[in-house]
Amino acid sequence: MTHIIAEPCIGTKDTACVDVCPVDCIYGANEDWVMLYIQPEECIDCGLCVDACPVDAIFPEEEVPDQWEEYIAMNYEHFDLAPP
Repeated sequence: MTHIIAEPCIGTKDTACVDVCPVDCIYGANEDWVMLYIQPEECIDCGLCVDACPVDAIFPEEEVPDQWEEYIAMNYEHFDLAPP
């Protein structure tokens, strides 16, 4: 399973999650994107990004809060992948 970055990330420029990711699967730190995204096929589900996120925006896919479920599809679609 992958992790999903949700709404609290929008507008933040903190990249602590990128720095701790052992497989470099979090993208957008050097882009002009509104938020960061986790590449679902590259994520190894280690969870290090969850603890590093200063705005509590990262969740295991199966634990994304209901109000942010749309971010699951947004994350997959960002990488031209079909959402689950």
